[in-house]
Amino acid sequence: VHAICCTGANLEEDLFNLVARSSYENIADWRELSASDEVALRERGMNRVTDVAIPEENAIRAIEKPLMSLWEDAEAADDRRFPHEYLYDLLLHGELELDAAPESSWLVAAADANLPIFTPGWEDSTLGNILAARVLDCSLKSPDIVKGGLHAAQALADWYREDDSPTGLLQVGGGIAGDFAISVVPMLRQDAKVDVPLWSWFAQISESRPSYGGYSGAPPNEKISWGKLGAETPKFVIESDATIVLPLLLAALE
Repeated sequence: VHAICCTGANLEEDLFNLVARSSYENIADWRELSASDEVALRERGMNRVTDVAIPEENAIRAIEKPLMSLWEDAEAADDRRFPHEYLYDLLLHGELELDAAPESSWLVAAADANLPIFTPGWEDSTLGNILAARVLDCSLKSPDIVKGGLHAAQALADWYREDDSPTGLLQVGGGIAGDFAISVVPMLRQDAKVDVPLWSWFAQISESRPSYGGYSGAPPNEKISWGKLGAETPKFVIESDATIVLPLLLAALE
């Protein structure tokens, strides 16, 4: 793994789990929850993500305070960084009280390796919302201390063209992170007029199906007309649960 493209939720939820794992709640019968059940979760400060509830105080607010300190330092120094760089700083140099084994955290592994992470749409995340709130209440002057999606696109483009070795893309799930990463090639070739190779290999682990106007379930061949993949590019779709398939794939690479 040479780089990661993920959403803001992917970034923060691994960190939330790391500091508050024992306070999480598993919800086995989540499909049977009523609206009143959901209200009860909210009143206890438990934020549900499918079959797991994330504790507001022990996870989210526990990260907000030390992260806010980093944001304030950045503002004072007129510094700007990507979302993951602040989280790397928290993990490597902060004083977080961990509630889960760091060996189980992909973000810790990425920080140890100093992997580049590209995060489109970071504002659509809990920590992105918190940054906006701290600007609204004037605790911070501007959200510009965190670099946004266009900066991430430029960084991704620089990363892609700096390495002339064949580069493949494994897309886990769908959504903005997958299309953002693969679109760097037509952006460079068609918009910037830079001669770079197409992605050399592509695979997608997905439970989505093709739909009119949708992206997440789009088959690999659809990416050919957009200049993201070539007709001869090896391409695969694994229609399964990524939480099962991805660990198996990564274990096979060890």
